[in-house]
Amino acid sequence: MAVGVFDLFSIGIGPSSSHTVGPMRAAAVFAEELKASGRLAGVASLRVDLYGSLAATGHGHGTMTAILLGLEGFHPEKILPDEVEERLAAIAETGMLQLAGSVPLPYGVKDMVLRPLTILPRHTNGMTFTVSDAGGDVLHSATFFSVGGGFIVREGEEDAALKELDESKKELPLPFRTAAELLGRCQSKGLSIGEIMFVNERASRSEEEIREGLLHIYSVMEGCVETSLKREGLLPGGLKVRRRAPDWHERLLKESRDHDPDYRDPKYWQEWVNLIALAVNEENASGGRVVTAPTNGAAGIIPAVLYYALHFAPGMENASQQDRDDVVVKFLLTAGAIGVLYKEQASISGAEVGCQGEVGSASSMAAAGLAEVMGGTPAQVENAAEIAMEHNLGLTCDPIGGLVQVPCIERNAIAAAKAINAAKMALWGDGSHRVSLDEVIVTMRETGRDMSSKYKETAMGGLAVNVVEC
Repeated sequence: MAVGVFDLFSIGIGPSSSHTVGPMRAAAVFAEELKASGRLAGVASLRVDLYGSLAATGHGHGTMTAILLGLEGFHPEKILPDEVEERLAAIAETGMLQLAGSVPLPYGVKDMVLRPLTILPRHTNGMTFTVSDAGGDVLHSATFFSVGGGFIVREGEEDAALKELDESKKELPLPFRTAAELLGRCQSKGLSIGEIMFVNERASRSEEEIREGLLHIYSVMEGCVETSLKREGLLPGGLKVRRRAPDWHERLLKESRDHDPDYRDPKYWQEWVNLIALAVNEENASGGRVVTAPTNGAAGIIPAVLYYALHFAPGMENASQQDRDDVVVKFLLTAGAIGVLYKEQASISGAEVGCQGEVGSASSMAAAGLAEVMGGTPAQVENAAEIAMEHNLGLTCDPIGGLVQVPCIERNAIAAAKAINAAKMALWGDGSHRVSLDEVIVTMRETGRDMSSKYKETAMGGLAVNVVEC
């Protein structure tokens, strides 16, 4: 299917869309196929091989435990945090995995085969699942690639997937692959970027379903923040990174007029934006429930900028709930349209193009969403997206200890501020600018291709090797 807004904004668990959500989804698909084949009862052994970046930083990113949950039949968008803790505790205590939810096998994290120096041709995030019977004969085997944002592709089906994508786009009322095509659609139809995305979404969903779905997505973002603000102490993983969001929130509330918890002092807008970004990514780092936007590593940027739109943008002081819901829907549709451009022309995978593909793409999407809800023309919205990405080009992915904590958490707050500034700069212009969004996207793709693998989620360069972990 053509990439849509609900593909770019999906619900999963932290800390990584490419290393946690994608592998869990691939493992669940494998388990379902095995069950459907009728050969599940004959399984006597299981082997999981992880390649490239999945093997190099899998422990810090929760890849192995996510795969165990997927093999038991859990999907990232459906599993709840309590279920995650319950099943992982049971596997650790008993040493037994319930394959496809019914066949017990002695299997755990330590049994997975890690091949960090072996890069499969399609993508660095490769994984192979193999099950055999008591005689050693293979019953089922499949290789998948986690290509960013929770998307997975099966080995041998890459061309078919691209063909299906092209065919499905032909069915869209207003298809686009480049920003130039998107702006052309806006001009010819007299619609905004968000409205173009809405028309295309209506090809597969009703207007009510789209609206309810996007409002649900934002409710999960809000729930993520609320949960995070109740947690205190250190983040898991051994880096001893302290959660800052609860303390920051308490301090901001003390600064509120008459201590009104609903009041947001405009002079503290950046502190509130920082808070939301930090809260989301602290929750993500602890394996909590988040919205990939468009990835988990960049999950705090869009909620933070959308929070700014709802609380600090001009005209929102006395907005009704209907007006606020309209802002959420318009913002996410516009951000989704820009996300489509990155997904189809370049990559949103840190293991493929560095953090410019994650944080950079999210910042660009957020800048576009904000520019649109603040009344920007399509040209100004495209300009906002371009400015945000242009100043994230070359951003490396070098998490310390393979954990999505340093520099990832603060990086979301910085990128959210960049997005807001990019939108404001674009809105002060008339939409004309020297560098196009398409040129920046191509540059990001080529920069990622040229970037050393040390700086693409392998924990072999940058802060990952220059900062002492403990």
